[in-house]
Parts: sequence; C-alpha cells; structure tokens
Amino acid sequence: MIVKKAEIRYNKSKAGVLIQDENGYHFTYDEAYLKSSSAEPVSLTLPLRKDKYSAQVLFPFFDGLIPEGWLLDIAEKNWKLNPRDRMGLLLACCKDCIGAVSVHPHNDSIG
Repeated sequence: MIVKKAEIRYNKSKAGVLIQDENGYHFTYDEAYLKSSSAEPVSLTLPLRKDKYSAQVLFPFFDGLIPEGWLLDIAEKNWKLNPRDRMGLLLACCKDCIGAVSVHPHNDSIG
C-alpha cells in the first residue's frame, strides 16, 4: 500500500500530520505547535496531546471536511478520484475549507 501523508494546518500554522498506511490512519500534533501559546485542538475529538491518535477508518472530523453531493461528484469526475479513497478526497478537496483547519499534501514523499 502507498502511504499517504497530509499536513494539517490550523489558522495557517502547521498543527500536525495525518498519515494513512496499511494499519489505518494516524494523526500526530506537531511538537512546535503543541509548545505554542496559541495552540488549539483541530477538533474537540482530537484534544492536544503528544501521543499519536490511530484509527482503522478516517477520523470523523477529517471525513466531515470532505464535500458531499454535487460538489463531491464534480471533484470525483475532475480528479478521477474513487469515492472510497477518503484520504485522496481529503487531499484533493480540503486545501481551502471553511473554518480554521485546512489539509495540504505533505512535503516529503513516502511509499
């Protein structure tokens, strides 16, 4: 399996990294972000902590950022994305979300 990696930003600051690998999904807050006096959790379901979060399915908060309905249909057709590839949809569609959180391709490649 190809590992997919996303940089999660909160108000344009790097808040952490979201990874999809053969074991599921993992979210880890950035150390510098955690030390910042202005650090806020990206979601109430993902409170600030040093330890990584892991799950078999995409965390509901991140899944909720993915568009639905006609907008999702457009994204799937234009970028030829599989609707089951939640991480691919997140990376393609969530760079400019409403709210403080945005999702960007991570700058180092894996896999």
